[in-house]
Amino acid sequence: MECCSGRCTLVFLFTLQLVTAVERQVFDFLGFQWAPIMINFLQIIVVILGLFGTIQYRPRYVVLYLVWTLLWVGWNVLVSCLYLDLGGLSKDSDILSLGMSSQHSWWRDNGPGCEGRDLPSPAWQSQENPELVTVLSCWLEHQYIEVLHCIIQLVLSLLGFTYACYVANTLSHEDDSCESIS
Repeated sequence: MECCSGRCTLVFLFTLQLVTAVERQVFDFLGFQWAPIMINFLQIIVVILGLFGTIQYRPRYVVLYLVWTLLWVGWNVLVSCLYLDLGGLSKDSDILSLGMSSQHSWWRDNGPGCEGRDLPSPAWQSQENPELVTVLSCWLEHQYIEVLHCIIQLVLSLLGFTYACYVANTLSHEDDSCESIS
């Protein structure tokens, strides 16, 4: 495998996608966001299959990655619209938890530079509603961190899609040329 070939570039992009998907998976587990956990898990499996297909000259696995990438791009656009409250969607809906638990982004309470504030009176502190706790002075609000995750995934996916098309095309031509020789 050449150093600057499309396959080498695709392996590098797959590695970046795996690292960012695992990182995203960890923070979705911390926030109990069940739909993203399942979708991220599928992303990790498909990227590993695409990586295997690229290294082992299996164009069908690369084509599987290409098809999944279209769905993955749609998912990231949906999540971005949810967190930005676009198109009638709301980040406060139960879509990401599948209605099974009270979920929210882990970054909402633990974002960079976020400091918790004490509740105003002892009467409020006796309430058991976690929504009453507010966070002040975050450097970056949680919805923007989640959208940033989506943008990183979109960029890596579109680059991966481009290189995977090239690799799938070259792998299928290599298979044809090998069959004609034997």
